[in-house]
Amino acid sequence: MSTLLTLLDALDDRPQAVDLRERTYEALGDTVVDVGCGSGRAVGELAARGVRAIGVDADPAMVSTAAARWPGGEFHIADAGALPLAGGSVTGYRADKVLHVVPDPARAVAEACRVLARGGRAVLTGQDWDTIVVDSDDPVRTRRIVHTRADGMPHPRIARRYRNLLLDHGFTDVTVEVRTLVWTDAAALPVLANLGGDGAWLAEQTARAREDRLFVAVPIFVAAGTNSGGSR
Repeated sequence: MSTLLTLLDALDDRPQAVDLRERTYEALGDTVVDVGCGSGRAVGELAARGVRAIGVDADPAMVSTAAARWPGGEFHIADAGALPLAGGSVTGYRADKVLHVVPDPARAVAEACRVLARGGRAVLTGQDWDTIVVDSDDPVRTRRIVHTRADGMPHPRIARRYRNLLLDHGFTDVTVEVRTLVWTDAAALPVLANLGGDGAWLAEQTARAREDRLFVAVPIFVAAGTNSGGSR
């Protein structure tokens, strides 16, 4: 299992993450595209509710994993900026933890507008990589680790722009909220290992987990809007 998939599974299994996914499923209608579907969990969960759920991911390995895990799902290999869907063909669009790595987030949102029917709902979710909070005996090093990890992303701060991206592409009734995922146990260690840092820093966090003194908080931004113009 890949490191990324292990990390995604660790995140997705948290009760707070389950509640957050439920929030993102609201009012998506009966035909939904999940862009950056990863291991396919959202597609599987939506399909179990009678929704036609279409998973799209640019990574062939992820699509293969998703199809194996959720054999009843519909999955495609495609870029977020060029979806294999006709204009106005879906009632809901969901992009979870993906716009920070796509080549052109604005193009992806324009594509959301194209494939959504008039009145369709788009939901964008993800973390702002500069806002990850980690308690540490060395806050200066921790801040440097967080910022270094953020600066290695194509668009690390795109989540704070979700609202404006939706408005810029004609979406109406745009809302934004923040849900914070909190870890105080060893389940956070894969997240911290993904941040990077030297062995001593991660060893400190491992000791904190062992001593019940670990604290990690990741704010997740959720923006949603209505496509008032139909496909373009």
